[in-house]
Amino acid sequence: MRLRIAQVNCVLDPLRREPETLLAAWPTLPAIAEATAGAGAEVVVVQVSHAGARFTRRGVRYHFIPVGTARALAPWRLRHAVREVAPDIIHLNGLDFPLHARLLSTLVAPVVVQDHASRAARPRLGRLRRWGHAHAAAALFTAEAQAEPFRAARQLPARTSIFAVPESSSGFEPGDRAEARVRTGVRGNPAILWIGRLDANKDPLTAIHAFRLAREHLPGAELWCVHSSDALLPALERRLAEDSALARHVHSLGHVPHAQVEQLCRACDLLLATSHREGSGYALIEALACGLPSVVSDIAPFRALVGDLAESRFAAPGDAPAFAEGLVSLAREASAQSRTAVRRHFDAHLAFPVVGRRLVDIYRTVIARSAHA
Repeated sequence: MRLRIAQVNCVLDPLRREPETLLAAWPTLPAIAEATAGAGAEVVVVQVSHAGARFTRRGVRYHFIPVGTARALAPWRLRHAVREVAPDIIHLNGLDFPLHARLLSTLVAPVVVQDHASRAARPRLGRLRRWGHAHAAAALFTAEAQAEPFRAARQLPARTSIFAVPESSSGFEPGDRAEARVRTGVRGNPAILWIGRLDANKDPLTAIHAFRLAREHLPGAELWCVHSSDALLPALERRLAEDSALARHVHSLGHVPHAQVEQLCRACDLLLATSHREGSGYALIEALACGLPSVVSDIAPFRALVGDLAESRFAAPGDAPAFAEGLVSLAREASAQSRTAVRRHFDAHLAFPVVGRRLVDIYRTVIARSAHA
């Protein structure tokens, strides 16, 4: 039986008013829908929008539901649109839409909710989320352990099935390292890449400290930082001003176009990811797609993405010496074969076709369990 899936997205983009513009700005949305369709499902994306539209693109049907001037009506309009699709299962993206989840749960099809970096809510919102998710058939996380805080707070029912699946994947590809270095100006032996917001969660100060410690053993190392917000920029600048020798080897690139991230992943030798928490870790997924060995925080989603890959190291969040030790260890073991092994891991576990097949398997399991409930 070919399943019909409604993948529902409730975030209204404040800037992008045209559907095609939105899909271009949110590439993982159509990519996941296409991967699911490629695994044999019929996929209809139901998306709140400023402008209504219906079209089919690359085997996926899109229903854009206009709610720009009537946001309070969005949950009811979405329910109506999903009912019209008559899906076998409803995939609601996000744990922060309890009213939407509750209304969709009144339809015949089971509802699956997927985490996208949410946190267990405080009491008032927690009660609303508990009510909204009371009938959710399943919840998806990058790692099953991420469901524990929601279960403990009773914001997901005990009977709700939990499944592990990456939030998304990446279309990045490995490329010629020397050519990428010419294009980007990256240098270093090794060249280390850090990507993230300059905030306490991404923890760039631990990254800088770890790099300084690693350079004691890797005198040719250079650190290249891509960042999109500046909350900790003054603290970072102060830290580098205190150590001019270190500052010469730390390169702040700021925000770069997405295509440039692929070139940076190709040009660098190692990824350093110091986050304290993540929904999944898009920078890590993209680095793995390019074959980049990684030194990452020992958190559940990173463990799930990296698996048992030998070309990786883990460190407790905030433990700069442990991150440094990982950088030194990987740098000394790195080879051309390392990048091949990392890409092989990506193809086997994280590529879009793999994620699409995993989602379809989950959908079938949930539908079967719901039929016997």
